[in-house]
Amino acid sequence: MKHTFLLLLAISMFSCKNETKKDAANPEIISETTVEAPTKKYPEALVKVFDAHGGLDTWNKMQSLAYTQVKESGNVSTITNLKNRNIVVDMPEHTIGANDEDVWLNTKGEKAFKGNPRFYYNLMFYFYAMPFVLADDGIIYGDAEPLTFEGVTYPGIKISYQNGVGESSGDDYVLYYNPATYKMEWLGYTVTYFSKEKSSELHFRRYTAWQNVNGLDVVEAMVGYKAEENVPTAAGREDKFINVKLSTEAPDSSVFKTPETAKVAK
Repeated sequence: MKHTFLLLLAISMFSCKNETKKDAANPEIISETTVEAPTKKYPEALVKVFDAHGGLDTWNKMQSLAYTQVKESGNVSTITNLKNRNIVVDMPEHTIGANDEDVWLNTKGEKAFKGNPRFYYNLMFYFYAMPFVLADDGIIYGDAEPLTFEGVTYPGIKISYQNGVGESSGDDYVLYYNPATYKMEWLGYTVTYFSKEKSSELHFRRYTAWQNVNGLDVVEAMVGYKAEENVPTAAGREDKFINVKLSTEAPDSSVFKTPETAKVAK
């Protein structure tokens, strides 16, 4: 899941650097001047969406995100290091994690995990961290047709990825925002992880409620939608999130370490 009103390759963000120069008249005198480094550029509408949710500067200060997804089969708790994207997803029967070396699966009982840990481990994180994950490196921004639903037309911003970015660089997303508030309201997305082929078939999630945590509006509830001809039709399952924490302090790295009892996902 995971070109053109603006075709903008996301440029890696650099901090300003000092450049040392010698004085021409007095070579022994060395002066330092500040050189402006290039920064990422985003579509104007996307910047407004970021601002409506608390601002990208505030998001970039955060190093840790934790939340609990409420599920009838048992709640699922997730903690993520926002800078290196190490993650642990703790479920009633299993724990999945990813660190700088491995994606791993730890089974707590005898029940087998149904699914692919590499597909699953950051799936909900990416939905949850919207819209801010759309500021990641390696993204190409483009035009998207607006979405009209129940009499409201939502402008869209298309998101695609440079080759090799993430587990599924062939995925496309479309962020649809409320034209009055610039709050994100819909996400359209394709799935290419299993087929490895580009798809034009959109799946949809509607962001129905937001909660303010540490100055940022993050998801409180979202609803999956059935779709026909790339238009949402009927509401499906609702996902709710509690115990949300955003912190400027990084989580302890030991949290993400591959357990001795875990299996490394291939």
